[in-house]
Amino acid sequence: MTDCASDTRVTLDDVRAAQKRIAATIARTPTIRNVALSRITEADISIKLDNLQAIGSFKERGAANRMALLTPEERAHGVITVSAGNHAQGVARQASLLDLDATIVMPRFTPATKVAATKSWGARVVLAGDNFDEACATAEELRQKENRTLIHPFDDPAVIAGQGTCALEMLEDAPDLDMVVVPIGGGGLISGFFTVLKALRPQTKIYGVQVSAYSPLRHYPEGPVDVPGGSTLAEGIAVVHPGHHCLDIINHQLDGVFVVDELQVESAITTLAEKARQVSEGAGAAPLAAILANHDFFKGKKVGFPISGGNINARILAHVILRSLLREGRILRLVFQIPDRPGLLADISQKIGDFGGNIIEVSHHRLFAAPSVQTAELVVMIEARDTEHALQIESDLSQHYTVRRE
Repeated sequence: MTDCASDTRVTLDDVRAAQKRIAATIARTPTIRNVALSRITEADISIKLDNLQAIGSFKERGAANRMALLTPEERAHGVITVSAGNHAQGVARQASLLDLDATIVMPRFTPATKVAATKSWGARVVLAGDNFDEACATAEELRQKENRTLIHPFDDPAVIAGQGTCALEMLEDAPDLDMVVVPIGGGGLISGFFTVLKALRPQTKIYGVQVSAYSPLRHYPEGPVDVPGGSTLAEGIAVVHPGHHCLDIINHQLDGVFVVDELQVESAITTLAEKARQVSEGAGAAPLAAILANHDFFKGKKVGFPISGGNINARILAHVILRSLLREGRILRLVFQIPDRPGLLADISQKIGDFGGNIIEVSHHRLFAAPSVQTAELVVMIEARDTEHALQIESDLSQHYTVRRE
């Protein structure tokens, strides 16, 4: 894809101008100190709630600033972008507000919720390619054919300036942070944060975080490396190479880049939902995943991070929470071998209730799973208060029945 501008410089004045330019359509979201997360991490945690934007993501900041700068001729021909979801929604919403024609190219495996949300703003959606780079090729073909203006999702100084407004607001609410942790995909958000923090609070350290399948900066400050790619819960930062403008702006001056795996992202999503009462998509939870995985590094520090997006499919969110609870031992899956006679199911249920467990699901097998025609296999999923409580329930039930944990 071609660049939207040749000048890679983004200044604090650019960000401040963007803030005024987009104020009418972009929410000023709060940054709040979170006591629950602070207790868990033993750091002083402040979270920037950009999951509360109209589209559920910071991405509209950059889209709004870039599109506000369109010339009359560019407006007449319409715009085009490529995105896995959040930038797509930002461009689509801004196009709706500005009465512009918009085409959005999205990878074929973009979550259905993000495709539907983008279409709901009236944009034309084209599904093409198995990843961002393949979708880019289709977007470039359409851009040339239809003479549209490209609104790049990250590699554009005007977009970066718009994303920097997130950092401006964060510093207004939390001016004395020791560290800020920001997810890195294409790099628009961290470039904006870098520009603002270096100008206004250079003593605050800036760390990036990437997910393992898409971690081209895993050897930072060395240059980008090839990545395996593939499916990830953090599709919002599933980019194989940061933008050129991003690399020019940060210029090896970040304080470090953390890499987190899928299970760490899942746990962070669950922690945000359960402890902070915030819904986050994978990319938005990646900074907390890095903080949780590097406890001693962040302990005792004033740490801020943006929840950059909250657009996660409800079914995926439910599965993520259940998987996390299973890993933490707060949900047990117990398999009983019991005599096939009336009353035992009721007795087991009563005992689980007496022990303080909450039965989530019961499956009763007589014909094929049981080792004998005289026995039945009972599979019970139980919710416990914590890991210790789960072990107690399992131990107590084992005194009365033949049971194993799966």
